[in-house]
Amino acid sequence: MDDFLIIGGGIAGMSAGAALSGLGRVTLWEAEDATGYHASGRSAAMFEQSYGAPEVIELNRASHAAHRDAGHLSPRGLMLVGLAGEEAIFAESLAQMGLEPIDPDAARAAVPILSSRVTRTARDTEAADLDTHAMLEGARRAIRAGGGRVETGRRVDAVERVPGGWRARAGTAAAEAAILVNAAGAWADAVAALAGVAPLGLIPMRRSMARLAAPGGHDVSGWPMLLGAGETWYAKPDAGALLVSPAEEEPCAAMDAWADDMVLAEGLARYEAAVSVPVTRPIATWAGLRTFAPDRLLAIGPGEAPGFFWCAGQGGYGFQTAPAAARLLADRVAGRPPEIGARLAAALDPGRFVPARSPA
Repeated sequence: MDDFLIIGGGIAGMSAGAALSGLGRVTLWEAEDATGYHASGRSAAMFEQSYGAPEVIELNRASHAAHRDAGHLSPRGLMLVGLAGEEAIFAESLAQMGLEPIDPDAARAAVPILSSRVTRTARDTEAADLDTHAMLEGARRAIRAGGGRVETGRRVDAVERVPGGWRARAGTAAAEAAILVNAAGAWADAVAALAGVAPLGLIPMRRSMARLAAPGGHDVSGWPMLLGAGETWYAKPDAGALLVSPAEEEPCAAMDAWADDMVLAEGLARYEAAVSVPVTRPIATWAGLRTFAPDRLLAIGPGEAPGFFWCAGQGGYGFQTAPAAARLLADRVAGRPPEIGARLAAALDPGRFVPARSPA
């Protein structure tokens, strides 16, 4: 019997496995044929410390040093963009994110496709690209260095209590461990149900994306990520092209999501209203699921069944919060004081959704 069985091979499960490898032997099961396939493989891959609810921002800040020291950050910057008529929502976004207002002409000097309709701009020069591939591979190496293993193609269909821990089955494969970690993303409530654990009410939400050729033939490599006021769209340079998203949050069943053409068209129109170069036919489109708990905070800690732990509800913050979230999980498993502090740990405790157990 292993010490830990982690279900889910996105960044939540992989980083949890790396953190837990210092406490014992880890087996990680991923349903797909590759890790980081769903939400983790379709991330905007940005580190923006001021993005999210206050508790998420605390996790972001607690993760910064780990990202920096591992070399996962590279300069990008973020620019908030507001059109005439969007003054109120721009001001709300500006206050929420704590950005620095800049003159729109200075913004156009940095991003020459911004149109004259853009009347409000602000920036965060510290926002950075995240090397998500390096994060996943670093976690894989840590798991293996601790004597553990990462197995793909393991779609769990049964979970049961056994003496001393848990047994999971995926077809003819079986694994046993003293502690089961549910990091199954959009499928986490379904995994809990298999284990006889009350679900949290997790809500998968679709977000669509289009890849466009560099507008007007510009070199976009040095441009910041652009964010429409109120997060109604965003655009991010990527390998010589531009990723554009309507930034929608549409409740969706747990599935291999695809882009909704109408929603994508509406988002591209909102982006196009802020630029001077017409949108061309997308090179590619896709979608991913961002899975939120009802209060939009992560759920990290024990469930009501002995030896069952949650690492779920990452929403759109999985990569940027991963170092601190994984440390918190390891702290909770080990029964030691959480490095992030008792108050924040309690705010993220899954017990907040289970009346019979108060958050610890």
